[in-house]
Amino acid sequence: MESAAQEQLRLGVDLGGTKMEAVVVRLSGDSFEVLARLRRPTERDLGYQHILDALFELVTDTAQSAGLATIPPIGVGMPGSISRRSGLIKNSNTTCLNGRPFRDDFSIKLGQFVRFANDANCFALAEARFGAGRGHQVVFGVILGTGVGGGLVFPSADGVPDAWDGPQGIAGEWGHVSLDPAHGPSCYCGRRGCIETYLSGPALEARYAETAGSAGVLSLKQIVERRGEDLVAQKVLTEHYQLFGRAIATVINIVDPDAIVLGGGLSNLPWLYESGVAEAAKWVFSDELTTPIVQNELGDSAGVIGAALLP
Repeated sequence: MESAAQEQLRLGVDLGGTKMEAVVVRLSGDSFEVLARLRRPTERDLGYQHILDALFELVTDTAQSAGLATIPPIGVGMPGSISRRSGLIKNSNTTCLNGRPFRDDFSIKLGQFVRFANDANCFALAEARFGAGRGHQVVFGVILGTGVGGGLVFPSADGVPDAWDGPQGIAGEWGHVSLDPAHGPSCYCGRRGCIETYLSGPALEARYAETAGSAGVLSLKQIVERRGEDLVAQKVLTEHYQLFGRAIATVINIVDPDAIVLGGGLSNLPWLYESGVAEAAKWVFSDELTTPIVQNELGDSAGVIGAALLP
């Protein structure tokens, strides 16, 4: 694979706390073709060096699966970000990476520069270019899953969507805006009352268990299934979309994006696009809410495809 076709080959990695995934894609204008895709467990409990070695093996195996003798330009999406001051990982929920020079260590191990970005930025970038945010100028991408994250995309000078990191590398991190810093639930970031502690899947499950008492340990799926006849399920799911509306309204009030795209497991809750949007309209500093708040189109491919767009 030579010349222009070779220049369009990219390798993307989505490094999550549970799994790591790599993909080789061929980019062509407003479309992409997946040439190879592999997934493996992250096994973060085995520590920093294990993740570094496992990621290297995943990347080389994926390139070989695509029939490539060399590794194309590579981007990695992951929770957290890289400190502009120190070059070390910060804010990752895979805590063994925090305070470590993971980007530098991985680039040295691979023998080429690797661009890193927050996983929510990668999600937003992919959806802005190929998915539900396509055709919009400013797109805010939301992750509602095990955690809560956000990514912000603006058009670059040549009009192509590009993720905005900000000078601290934290642009879009609405999940760690505190709704109740004095009395809210404790967050892994060390603060209390973060949006993540109210809107994530584990937070919703914990709220159900707290409200229902000792007999109330249910999964998110079970809570949703019991919504019709279970008063506790109705209560916590109503509180969830009400808080979602209030939280997403803060993004609209500050950024006023052209579109908001929801991703993660909780993006499948249909009432977020109805009752949640209606709730957001109550808190937006305007006499109307016209911002489209839509579900993603790329599913669980968005993060890894967005990572491939980084280099």
